Amino acid sequence: MYNILGIAAYYHDAAAALLVDGAIVAAAQEERFTRRKHTADFPANAIAYCLEQAGCRLDELSAIVFYDKPWLKFERLLETYYAFAPRGLRQFMVAMPVWLKEKMFLKRLLRESLAQIAPCDTRKIPLLFSAHHVAHAASAFYPSPFHEAAILTIDGVGEWATATISQGHGNQITLRRELRFPHSVGLLYSAFAAYLGFRVNSGEYKLMGLAPYGNPHAEQTRRFEHLIKTHLVSIKDDGSLWMNQDYFAYATGLHMTQAHKWARLFGFPAVKPDEPLAQQHCNLAYAIQKITGEIVLKMAREAKAITGCDYLCMAGGVALNCVANGQLIQERIFKDVFIQPAAGDAGGALGAAQVAHYLYFDQARNVAAPQDAMQGAYLGPEFSDKEAILAFKKHKAVYQHIPAFDDLCRRVADLLADGHVVGWFQGRMEFGPRALGNRSILADARNTAMQKKLNLKIKYREGFRPFAPSVLLEDAPAFFDLAGASPYMLLTADVTRAHRNPLPDNYHDLDLWDKLYFTRSDIPAVTHLDFSARVHTVTQATNPKYWRLINAFKQKTGYGLVVNTSFNVRGEPIVCTPEDAYKCFMRTELDALVINNFLLRKTDQPDCDNRAKWDIPTELD
Repeated sequence: MYNILGIAAYYHDAAAALLVDGAIVAAAQEERFTRRKHTADFPANAIAYCLEQAGCRLDELSAIVFYDKPWLKFERLLETYYAFAPRGLRQFMVAMPVWLKEKMFLKRLLRESLAQIAPCDTRKIPLLFSAHHVAHAASAFYPSPFHEAAILTIDGVGEWATATISQGHGNQITLRRELRFPHSVGLLYSAFAAYLGFRVNSGEYKLMGLAPYGNPHAEQTRRFEHLIKTHLVSIKDDGSLWMNQDYFAYATGLHMTQAHKWARLFGFPAVKPDEPLAQQHCNLAYAIQKITGEIVLKMAREAKAITGCDYLCMAGGVALNCVANGQLIQERIFKDVFIQPAAGDAGGALGAAQVAHYLYFDQARNVAAPQDAMQGAYLGPEFSDKEAILAFKKHKAVYQHIPAFDDLCRRVADLLADGHVVGWFQGRMEFGPRALGNRSILADARNTAMQKKLNLKIKYREGFRPFAPSVLLEDAPAFFDLAGASPYMLLTADVTRAHRNPLPDNYHDLDLWDKLYFTRSDIPAVTHLDFSARVHTVTQATNPKYWRLINAFKQKTGYGLVVNTSFNVRGEPIVCTPEDAYKCFMRTELDALVINNFLLRKTDQPDCDNRAKWDIPTELD
């Protein structure tokens, strides 16, 4: 029996994953346990959970695998500073002591950290290191339902690679093409996120959400596209690119851009965090999103040409760009596409473990077609009724137990239809950045005021941010132009014309907020500015409880879909435990909370009007 632990840590989105004879037994991000979003800390809590879930001791591991090769990353750091010298000398002097003290002696650091989880001589356990993009490729291909596939990985940077094209066959992965630092789609997109006031490595999804507010017909938008392609990046037909480092600072500095040069180029200064956004900012967001989609499509076509494969697997942070993914699906370059739901660095923990299982131990691969092996991404901890009641008692919570689950679903469907917002907590926590019906906040997509209410009174985040629908798979074609399933909320699709409302002639000339609050469809809470939606399809096989709830809502309203957003507030990770859920419930204007078969109403709770009592200091993302 092979028990293999994969670890991602020390950069961002630390995580752990455990395989037992190739089966994914557990995977979780460290942030969910420590409550520090995107934490880079050693994932001690996530590792402890994985071992407990597998019933495995540390000394029973066959291998421990890290998702990066620090020596190669150090080589890149040295060569980059040398190439750009004397630029970046101060940053070099700051970075070197950290690398020499921590990163260069990572083996020792890992073994010392593991020894704190459980007493064990970890020197007897093989400690392996996977190349970063190989881990991404493994996380995409090995759980996929394909015997053979092209593999496309795109992110900021690993050791040297920023994007790769590989070919997976059986239990083998063969690298076919590689794009290298400093030229990177991920860093290009992050640079625009930073310039528009969003935080790198967490705010890129905000940039994606802002892009549809841009006016595609405006002369300014077309000019921005031209300026980007003329001055910042040269894009080749195969999707490779060359970035003009005169305009960027990430190679040797602490910032993404040469902001003063960007200000001269685009005609406005960098946006400060939470500064009000204007149309010019939206137009620039639209321009870079469009260009990013073009690059991803070109890379996908090149992957098809190189490998000749009918199927594609994707991972890396850029694979979380739902808009680009939706365009890729619509182009039908491949018969089918599988995208790793934990496509970012957290998924590297899973990929690293799979690299060891299939490439180091050379184990046979059994494909679970037609389903993938990710188990709906429900790979985190779950909690019993006893554990829930203990959390309730701790806070003197008032709760009602509803024994029959179908009765519970009907009660919750009534609440949703009446305009209430419900926290929904069931089963195992999701692995990856998306809440997929087990740690979700739910609402009625038909409610015209719901998008504003959710952003401003529940999530406490920017008002322009869109929300996603969870829809019964069998009902999805009636609402969305979607060919097939979208089980991991990684694709955008347009709302069907039957559900749209006509736009006024001057729609694209309206300001951001007038556009936002125009009722574009009969499911306005999940219809974005361009009639798109980030769709999550739900099946009985993958999540029977969530399916039953949405079906109960359909029986009441005729609509087999609900608004689904992650169960957290801005700056906070998705809730993990019943106590996390109750605290989030009490510090927001959520109307009700469901944990297992327990229903809690806000108005029944002690101190229900004293949200300040429940506030938790968080660093805004």
